Amino acid sequence: MLDLKLIRENRELVETALKNRGFKESLLEILSIDENRRKIIQEVEALKSAKNKLSDEIGKLKREKKDASAEMAEVGKLNVRIAGLDAELSKVDAKLNDALLVLPNIPDKSVPVGTDDKANPVVRTVGDIPKYTFKPKPHWEVGEALDIMDFEKAVKIAASRFLILKKAGAKLERALISFMLDTHVAAGFTEIYPPYLVNGKSMQSSGQLPKFAEELYKCSEDDLYLIPTAEVPLTNMHRDEVVKEDELPYKYVSYSACFRREAGSYGKDLKGLIRVHQFDKVELFKFTSPENSFTELESMLLQAEEILKILKLPYRVIQLCTGDMGFASAKTYDLEVWMPGLNMYKEISSCSNCTDFQARRANIKFKRKTTGKSEFVHTLNGSGLAVGRTMAALIENYQQENGDILIPEALKTYMGGMEKITVGKP
Repeated sequence: MLDLKLIRENRELVETALKNRGFKESLLEILSIDENRRKIIQEVEALKSAKNKLSDEIGKLKREKKDASAEMAEVGKLNVRIAGLDAELSKVDAKLNDALLVLPNIPDKSVPVGTDDKANPVVRTVGDIPKYTFKPKPHWEVGEALDIMDFEKAVKIAASRFLILKKAGAKLERALISFMLDTHVAAGFTEIYPPYLVNGKSMQSSGQLPKFAEELYKCSEDDLYLIPTAEVPLTNMHRDEVVKEDELPYKYVSYSACFRREAGSYGKDLKGLIRVHQFDKVELFKFTSPENSFTELESMLLQAEEILKILKLPYRVIQLCTGDMGFASAKTYDLEVWMPGLNMYKEISSCSNCTDFQARRANIKFKRKTTGKSEFVHTLNGSGLAVGRTMAALIENYQQENGDILIPEALKTYMGGMEKITVGKP
């Protein structure tokens, strides 16, 4: 959520920043609601001041054994008026809050201005694109031939865009999760295993509601939502808290299953593991002080890159332009891994600094030692990594001409010493 004071004092600047994101609505309506709200508050304060004076006068008249009925009647009228204004203020507050909730975050000054992914600059490319003596296949063809993936049975059990992993495929998924968690914990992140179901307040605090309501799976009877990413419960770990400045940054890592409707994306990545309704992800999350958040973003990016480096997967780092960033983000880097079977780079991680946008929605602050004042923390999130997409990249990059998949050195221990995945072997 944006700072209302910032909008009030810098409307044109904020409007320009939001237009660069593709948000073209004027902020005048919000300022009009805000002005009306402040007028109501001023009137209520004036009425309460008048009521207090009358109450003092009533007390004086009663002590002097004089008639105070007129003053008491006036107090009654004031109470009615104050109650009416309080009810009106409640409605105005809700209207103002709803208007603020649909505003995206303001891009940082370092973010390039652009309308879509064509304006995203490549920051760096790491690793050489592998060369093959054969035509590499897409991961779903390799996986089905090795009998480690089954899409048809998943459709029978659930629907399209679900899958079953089995045998060494299921083991590889589990190995990747454990490897990622161990790597990030060794780097100083605290492991969290969160709920997969969260309440509406948690979705709103993280920025999922109301913007992405159609993307979410909701359990209506319980008023709970399946999480689209562990970012949601991690954002809410310290909701409505004032944390200690000297304890920052909090660095969390969490494995979770993730659930997304992928509404509006039909026709994109219909096959394989790239765009499914249920997938696994290891999420990195930080709560930091404002002055350190962009340094912590660079650190988080390097931490996510470390997984790709250890697995020896070629990738590149992209900085997203203003028109391509996520709703809550002020600055985002994407990691794109090379997929030889698809002959293209595919996103495998996004690392974002959301500044105080989520913290305002979730009311997460820290107390500044030097001033004693409370300030909003900054929140950062990043995939470390999307497990299914990492598996897809491994399958495509480590496939052999005979259809086998070599196991990267870093995963062999997690795979029980397995050197490769071969047809006919469990």
